[in-house]
Amino acid sequence: MMNRHKNTAEKMIKSALRAVDPYYLIMDQLKLEGDILVIQNREKINLAEFKRIFVIGAGKGAAPMALAIEELLGHRINAGAINVKYGHGQDLKKIRLMEAAHPILDENTLKNTRQMLEIIDQARQNDLVIVLITGGGSALLELLPEGITLQDLAILNQLLLSSGAAIDEINTIRKHLSLIKGGQLAKRIAPARTLSLILSDVIGDPLQSIASGPAAPDTSTFAQAVDIISKYRLENKISVKIKAYFKKGLRGEIPDTPDANDAVFKLTANYIIGNNALALNTLKHDAEQSGYKTVLLTDRVQGEAREIAKLLAGIIKSGVQSGFPVSSPGCILLGGEPTVTLSGDGKGGRNQEITLAVLQELAECKSEFYFCSFGTDGTDGPTDAAGAWIDEQTITKVYERKLCVSDYLQRNDSYHFFKQIDQLIATGPTRTNVMDLIFCLY
Repeated sequence: MMNRHKNTAEKMIKSALRAVDPYYLIMDQLKLEGDILVIQNREKINLAEFKRIFVIGAGKGAAPMALAIEELLGHRINAGAINVKYGHGQDLKKIRLMEAAHPILDENTLKNTRQMLEIIDQARQNDLVIVLITGGGSALLELLPEGITLQDLAILNQLLLSSGAAIDEINTIRKHLSLIKGGQLAKRIAPARTLSLILSDVIGDPLQSIASGPAAPDTSTFAQAVDIISKYRLENKISVKIKAYFKKGLRGEIPDTPDANDAVFKLTANYIIGNNALALNTLKHDAEQSGYKTVLLTDRVQGEAREIAKLLAGIIKSGVQSGFPVSSPGCILLGGEPTVTLSGDGKGGRNQEITLAVLQELAECKSEFYFCSFGTDGTDGPTDAAGAWIDEQTITKVYERKLCVSDYLQRNDSYHFFKQIDQLIATGPTRTNVMDLIFCLY
């Protein structure tokens, strides 16, 4: 018997991904009225004031954004180039499409970034540069200081990731080992104007963190970067060239990243055009239209997937059994970016793991429900799935096949668990990324 919630859930997923599709975000939020570009129905830019318009961009969803900008501005665009992950391109007419590796940088990232810079270096005071940024932009937009290699950077990144350094600490070091990140792109564009259109893949949408904030003010310093390296005792592990570069920065021989007081940001405007909250609100609206009472818990969930799963399972049980926080037909929603601490050698991702852990907690549930967790970029960990789903019939299926949920969890092997029972969510590359979406219908 078909779970009555499944069809509704599948429609909700499609609708949410449509809401954060980079092409439609541009077309929905930017309008051209004569010479006036209207952004989000509040900002107006008179394009007649600019002699030339250039477009650059980076990220997994930069190609559909660029296509929309081409359709919107057409012949007004003088030149442009974007860098996307291999296989994430599409046909463009005015803007050059380039591809490179993600998430590990390759030589094409550096070469393609230099080509983008050749375009913006033409910009003068009466010109406008439109910057398109989506998830993956940090790895697809990079210019390293002279003498520092990709191998130097890869070793540093691995040291930082294994040191236990917080993401903000890692970003502080990355920004000061880049000639693009931390507002330095906006600095290079000046005295031309910068209009930055951003699809956020970061909790809370901090401009300085999305793609490492190429057009946003940065409060970190070389002194802080050096302190972090010292804190984690990496001084003798990083390359000699990186150590020398940071010492120059500490002595003031290399300028710090520009902060909010820098005059360049009077010429710069950053707009978040899509984020996790937008996708969640779309899910919420669609659930309500289908007759569900809804509770949106948060768009900022973080933490270990299994711990979040325990909390969620408790909320679902409460909703099903006592009608709190919302009675049936009910819908509980949340979004963000959980994490998984790997202890096994299996295959999976945080969305598949959280779904499997919820299944373990709901093993005795007899009521109808549908639960899913999926990554909006269409990729969950090193798998070809976006996530996974379960319902009350999954429990029966697991018993019949004698699958042991705890064994698969212990091995972090959620992918092979859900593949066996055909309950993976497969969207393919969506060319968007606003982190993860999690919801339950009951």
